[in-house]
Amino acid sequence: MMVKICGITNREDALAAVEAGASAIGFNFYRDSPRYISHTGAAMIAEKLPSNVWKVGVFVNESPETIAKIVIEAGLDVAQLHGTSEALGVRVWRAVSATDRPEVIAMMAEGAEAVIIDSPRDRSSGGTGETWDWTQVPHLTEKIIIAGGLDADNVREAIEQAHPWGVDACSRLEKSPGIKDHQKMRNFIHAALHS
Repeated sequence: MMVKICGITNREDALAAVEAGASAIGFNFYRDSPRYISHTGAAMIAEKLPSNVWKVGVFVNESPETIAKIVIEAGLDVAQLHGTSEALGVRVWRAVSATDRPEVIAMMAEGAEAVIIDSPRDRSSGGTGETWDWTQVPHLTEKIIIAGGLDADNVREAIEQAHPWGVDACSRLEKSPGIKDHQKMRNFIHAALHS
């Protein structure tokens, strides 16, 4: 099970997530997010992480040129694309809403290594902490990552219902936006990795 901890803004939280067994760390480059981090800040954290932990950049409505620059400067492994974002020359995870029709999700998934299915959203791009009906995950050939309202109390149920390749958590693992609760992270990762 691939386990991603998103919305990382500091080295202590990143290292605690890695120590607990996270497979990937997410850095949010969307300026309107309370979890925003600069590419310089992300680079300083990423350089201290083991090479086997994926560094994922979260981008909302960004150009391929901007994404390429940040991927290089921050040392990212994956670009997680929301909205109209497009990326070239990097592994892509495409984020979609759980309320998108299966054919729309399949179309968005084309060319992506994985598809992140997140809570239905209005104006925000993830990080809402809201859950959704995990039994509605479409059957795609791409790897599926589920996100939205996941924590230690519900991640096993989500995995059993959706059978994803990975899980992604953020807001329910925080003390405040952008600051993780290390015990909640450890509990979530343990629950995701052990039945």
